[in-house]
Amino acid sequence: MILFWASLLAVTTSLYVLLDGFDLGVGILFAFADEKNRRRMLSAISPVWDGNETWLVITGTVLFGAFPAAYAALLSAFYLPLVLMLCALILRGIAFEFRDKSMGFRWFWDLGFAGGSLVATFIQGMTVGALVEGLPMKDGHYVGGTFGWLSPFATLCGLGLVLGYSLLGASWLVRKCEGPTRERAYQLLPVLTIGVLAFLAIALVLSLTMHLSLMDRWLERPYLVIFPLIGAISSICLLKGVQLRDDWAPFRFSALIFLAAFGTLAVSFWPYMIPFALTVQQAASPPSSLNFIFWGAGLFVMPLTLVYTFLVYRLFRGKVADARYE
Repeated sequence: MILFWASLLAVTTSLYVLLDGFDLGVGILFAFADEKNRRRMLSAISPVWDGNETWLVITGTVLFGAFPAAYAALLSAFYLPLVLMLCALILRGIAFEFRDKSMGFRWFWDLGFAGGSLVATFIQGMTVGALVEGLPMKDGHYVGGTFGWLSPFATLCGLGLVLGYSLLGASWLVRKCEGPTRERAYQLLPVLTIGVLAFLAIALVLSLTMHLSLMDRWLERPYLVIFPLIGAISSICLLKGVQLRDDWAPFRFSALIFLAAFGTLAVSFWPYMIPFALTVQQAASPPSSLNFIFWGAGLFVMPLTLVYTFLVYRLFRGKVADARYE
């Protein structure tokens, strides 16, 4: 059951990053568009953006129920940035609904939508960076104080995720839009792809040098290089898709880049849930609790959410109609 819940947590986290990642990326790019293109961008994500955030709720629920020790440690460490992230997501959601209703203050809601997307993305990346670098922990408890998570490496990871989500957002706009919005996204994709690749390479090197035990693990198991290799090949295919103007290729391959990065983290730090401080076994609930929540969250909530997500994306497939904006 521990392996089942760890796998489920990995799946829900990956789905959140990919699905909410592209609409947060659209929100970041939203700041650089004019009004006509902004309306196209919002229409490209409006049927799905709210449902995408469901995966964040499920991830938090699984972490709370199946791995309470990790949940407690993470909340103790990241209480301030996570509250700020939730405020940014709330502001972003309100701005999404209010901007069309408000004429004189539309600039304010536009700022809220773009700013909320940027802040939420940066905090998510910074959180991952702090975990990779290592939190101050003692006997499974966080002891680093209010800002023990803040570091140059964590800040770098925050900026890197801004680039990554922007890449996902541009890929989604290519897939869903026509006209100048699509062309602008095509122009951004090569720059964003190279930027993300450069960040991932730097982050990997810094991670290996910060944790020499990780370097030993990679030297002992050279097959682990398969994940960075998948990311590199996906980047080449993405750039080839841009060159061929294949509207479906960029999102597929940018998603593969993210999955490869996630796989690199997973194999590098397994079996630790909080690197070198708390293992999956130590963080897990008792077997009776894991079995109990399986019948609710594991057997019903996850499949129902997957079905709902599939149906929504199936129903709203295809390009956004461009004529309505002319």
